[in-house]
Amino acid sequence: MLTAVRDYLRQRGQVTLAEVATHFRVSPEVARQMLQVWERKGQARGRKANSACGTSCSQCDPASTEVWEWVV
Repeated sequence: MLTAVRDYLRQRGQVTLAEVATHFRVSPEVARQMLQVWERKGQARGRKANSACGTSCSQCDPASTEVWEWVV
């Protein structure tokens, strides 16, 4: 499944953690662990998305604000 995650990320270029979790039908925690494998290899990078609304209400799903991108 790690290669499928790699291929998905490479194809899309940038995705949210929630998108990966939904696509592969796993929890956000499992999706993050798989993405972190590619991050440790220096091929992916995760970051928090900038808040679009500018507030700090914390009502957004954290998985939808964590963005991952392919860097190689």
